[in-house]
Amino acid sequence: MKRYEVLYIGNYTKDTIISPAGTKIVDGGAVNYAAHAAARLGMKVAVVTRLSKDDQHVVDKFTQSGIDCYVTYTAQSTLLKLEYPTADPDIRTLSVTSVAGSITAGDVEELAAQAAVIGSSLRGEVGLDVIRALKDRNIQVAADMQGFVRVLRGVELKYEPWDEMASTLALIDVVKSDAVEAEFLTGEKDIYQAAKFYAAMGPREVVLTHKDGLLIYTDGQYHAMKFYPARLDGRSGRGDTCIGTYMAMRLSTSPREAGVWAAAVTSLKMENPGPFNRSMEEVADLIHAKYNHGSM
Repeated sequence: MKRYEVLYIGNYTKDTIISPAGTKIVDGGAVNYAAHAAARLGMKVAVVTRLSKDDQHVVDKFTQSGIDCYVTYTAQSTLLKLEYPTADPDIRTLSVTSVAGSITAGDVEELAAQAAVIGSSLRGEVGLDVIRALKDRNIQVAADMQGFVRVLRGVELKYEPWDEMASTLALIDVVKSDAVEAEFLTGEKDIYQAAKFYAAMGPREVVLTHKDGLLIYTDGQYHAMKFYPARLDGRSGRGDTCIGTYMAMRLSTSPREAGVWAAAVTSLKMENPGPFNRSMEEVADLIHAKYNHGSM
């Protein structure tokens, strides 16, 4: 059984991103952004994903970056279109023209890790069987709510009520959500109240992103950090990079410190399209300049 610090689980997506800056086609998927960020931090990580052989270059990039990739090849990759009508990254519409299918418990049974991050794009891509299989081996599980609140109807991704929310969150150690998902799932527009709502369902930590930064809630305490991107050319993948970095750093640091690292890495990632590819020196410089040497 191969051992890793963090597993990133979810399907690769080929993304068409439409924004006021123009239209771009990029390699996306939560695991793509999250795993590359963790690898840049020096972590031993692996990805479990599904994609078409036409997108083999994605697997090659993982391998070149020192990331082990456990891939199931499918007839087609998940094709996702993201439309941002304004500069606010929380406001977007999503559509899907093909899907690569579901990851199962069997796909992770030979892998061991300290933590796993479930970063799926829509409901049914990664289910309770995978979460239970990870928890049975004492792996800490973080899950992004985007992959549970989004349901594919025709070609559109819609937010719909989630009947298994309580039973799923009871198994999750760390919940990741953005402000829009949080309001839909918890009924709370205030992100502080939404974080409390999530935590009351079982998770020990909540990581909640919004257009200006992130909020962490754990042990009855809040930790808030701002994002400081110089530009927003790479805003797609914001939350994926954030939780990917947070869980990697959380293995050896406090929630607050992990949050500072996540905020800094995400800030730099949002400046350019594609996964985070900046140096650790740049991250350290940003932390020194904007996050008071990492202390809040």
